Amino acid sequence: MAEHSEPDLFRLLPSVDELLRIGGVQSLTRRFGHAATVEASRAFLEELRGEIAAGSLDGAQLKAAIDSARQGLERRLQQSLANSLRPVINATGVILHTNLGRAPLSREALRHLGEISQSYSNLEFDLSTGERGKRDVHVSRLFAKLLNTAEREVATIVVNNNAAAVLLALNSLAEGGEVIVSRGELVEIGGSFRIPDVMAKSGAVLREVGTTNRTRLADYESAITDRTKLLLRVHRSNFQIVGFTEQPALEELAALGRKHNIAVMEDLGSGELFDLRQVGVRGEPMIADSLRAGIDVVTYSGDKLLGGPQAGLISGNRGLVAKVRSNPLFRALRVDKMFYAALEATLLAYLREDYDSIPALRMLRVTEEELQHRAEHIARQLRISAPQLEIEVVESRSLLGGGAAPGATLPSRALTVRGGGLSSDEMLRRLRQGATPIIARVEAERVLLDLRTVEPAQDATILTALGSLST
Repeated sequence: MAEHSEPDLFRLLPSVDELLRIGGVQSLTRRFGHAATVEASRAFLEELRGEIAAGSLDGAQLKAAIDSARQGLERRLQQSLANSLRPVINATGVILHTNLGRAPLSREALRHLGEISQSYSNLEFDLSTGERGKRDVHVSRLFAKLLNTAEREVATIVVNNNAAAVLLALNSLAEGGEVIVSRGELVEIGGSFRIPDVMAKSGAVLREVGTTNRTRLADYESAITDRTKLLLRVHRSNFQIVGFTEQPALEELAALGRKHNIAVMEDLGSGELFDLRQVGVRGEPMIADSLRAGIDVVTYSGDKLLGGPQAGLISGNRGLVAKVRSNPLFRALRVDKMFYAALEATLLAYLREDYDSIPALRMLRVTEEELQHRAEHIARQLRISAPQLEIEVVESRSLLGGGAAPGATLPSRALTVRGGGLSSDEMLRRLRQGATPIIARVEAERVLLDLRTVEPAQDATILTALGSLST
């Protein structure tokens, strides 16, 4: 066969039907489906045609390729039909890493989610009366316990993310009217989400006051007219303004709203139920603090500092939240039973003060001593199993991420790795493309793996992956 000309080689190629009748290939149709196997067979044959045309196959090589068609088709089918969304190990040190899915869910949230999603549930059914109920009750009762104050009762509704919460609240409370916002709070966050654009989509009219760095209470008051429907405070979730700055306290803004009978809303962005001051992080507003200060409505995320599923939460004055809920847009933006199940389990952990059961909070609370111990253990093992690598344990700084507490960091410990004849970029690539992808970062030409965002149960995988690195 090696002496065949190019036209002869093309004639040796089987048709798709002939390829499918090969014994081993027939079994693939039962495993992966007829249509997918046909598609893979066509791609396989087209690849062979390209190699023949390029002169890179002789007769013997072509026969060998056809004889091993089953193995090649199986690999192709496994790749094409595998899940694209995969778990990864986050060794970046960024706890709420947006690109890596933000907050991991707790085991109890996953258990409850599985329990509810695999069967029918009382999502909108009142078991005590036998009549139709509202899905809000499953979490609003818990938010009430976490957020109620002596002065007011708080209502909460859930939509699919905080951007939706802001849009829905603005449309419900201020459509056709003006919303007063400080120029220093006209922020843009990830995905080109800009407050002025959301304001325009909501049907409200933006009224800017103050300057980028200084906005006084008098600026808000002088801008109030009979068209003003809302005063809006926006948390600068992913940047800081420092130096010559000024903004009114929440209590002052709330008092101004009451004076003029205008609702006051705050977009908190991340939203904090756990007091970050316990881990040395200051400046991130707590949801309860905003409500105690007199803010009428707050919006925040479920999958950031809250540590639950992606969701947008709207909490505050019962009458105003009811008005938001009655908006037809609410039905378009609401979440399903799986989100409610995961969120309910997360909130119950807060009520039990079981903070370490929530992965994001556990990562915030882990001590430097524990991180040091784990890092040294991995380093000792690697110095034995992978002597080709240079391993060091170094101090590091972890970020909260997710737009929370910009500029704040937590002391951490990390492994730095180099050597093995690999560049840092090549090492990153191999870690990223392993059986369990490991996402790390590079500092000073060394690969750095921050253990604050690595679960202890993942240390063994880190050890194995690093131990296999070599040219």
